[in-house]
Amino acid sequence: MDVGVYNVKEYGAAGDGQTDSTKAFEAAWCAACAVEGMATIVIPEGAYLLGPIIFKGPYKGKMVMQLKGQLLASTHLEAYTQNWIDFQYINGLVISGGGTFHGQGASTWPYNQCPKTHKCKLLPVSLVFSFVTNATISGISSVDSKLFHLQIFESRDITLDSIRISAPGDSPNTDGIHIADSTNIQVANSVIGTSDDCISIGPGSTNLTIFNVLCGPGHGISVGSLGKNANEKDVNGLTVRKCTLTGTTNGLRIKTWPSSPATLKATGFLFEDIIMNNVYNPIIIDQNYCPYANCPEMDPSLVKIKDIKFRNITGSSVSPEAIKLVCSKATSCEGVELNDIILKCNGDDSQKYDVYLFSCLW
Repeated sequence: MDVGVYNVKEYGAAGDGQTDSTKAFEAAWCAACAVEGMATIVIPEGAYLLGPIIFKGPYKGKMVMQLKGQLLASTHLEAYTQNWIDFQYINGLVISGGGTFHGQGASTWPYNQCPKTHKCKLLPVSLVFSFVTNATISGISSVDSKLFHLQIFESRDITLDSIRISAPGDSPNTDGIHIADSTNIQVANSVIGTSDDCISIGPGSTNLTIFNVLCGPGHGISVGSLGKNANEKDVNGLTVRKCTLTGTTNGLRIKTWPSSPATLKATGFLFEDIIMNNVYNPIIIDQNYCPYANCPEMDPSLVKIKDIKFRNITGSSVSPEAIKLVCSKATSCEGVELNDIILKCNGDDSQKYDVYLFSCLW
């Protein structure tokens, strides 16, 4: 065995797609954590069945996980208490290698009742990074998650580069990347197509960059929903640049709940150089967001939306209303800028019109 290199097969992982390799992965992680300096966990080609597992720090050096094979999530829901793969309390992490995290979600999607009611049991998220600092995740794929593909929480200084995320357009709640309560997160050069948000940004997120992402199918790139729970924190500093959205049900969206128990702000957003290809609702601010079939009349949202810039947004819309701004009557939107918006309507002929908006400020 090479010093500092930990091959999961040498700890008993089978790689046959049927034998549970969870304990072998746990053993390899524990051995790598004890080493000072850089430790590399190697997952060679093959298919490795994994139940829920936590890769937890701290450790003495820097951890590299080279995923060349495919990890298969257990389909036995009773085995899960929450998520599939958790990375927790880690400083210094690299995940690369070109391999795949396969959530095997198709067998569990029929059990997801969350699109119908808020009183539902959440299915496991595939990959969760909690309290992680200084991480780079690149060149890997996530396929058919049971719920969200990738979630970042209470973390900072993370780069996601050249990620591929995919799930069928009718799979429920398979968001690509969800970020909350985190700082300095970058998503770049990636391809995301699911049934829900390609990227969703939750409360407490600051200084985020999304660059050169291909999104679709799905619900587009969303901030929110915000204001649903008490004690939510502001969202401040978001740049979305040089992205292409194709066939999504929303484009660039900010969504907040009415009757919000929290007073918070969503400020300092720049959406620039974005291409829309047959997108429904290319630009939308919705402060009356409610995803359920029956939504009672509620008080206005208390989320303040301020300093939002949409610049050089071009392409085509399949909805007659290409720009939809529904702001709260309680707080109103402030400093919403629309510059160089050129969207051709490809919807029903009876409703066709094109949008040419070169400069506008709310």
